[in-house]
Amino acid sequence: MLCEDCENFDYDEEREDYVCMIDLDMDEYERFVQSGHRRCPYYRVRDDYRIVRKQN
Repeated sequence: MLCEDCENFDYDEEREDYVCMIDLDMDEYERFVQSGHRRCPYYRVRDDYRIVRKQN
């Protein structure tokens, strides 16, 4: 899994860079970093065609 393929990875105009948009508080972030997850529990595949399928 690559962050670049995740729908939570988006452009932040203030930072002028791509970042993870999951809003974790300090405790959640610390638990996530210390847990040693090899797979991000917030990862969702970016699917640009999902909206089109819903319209049909």
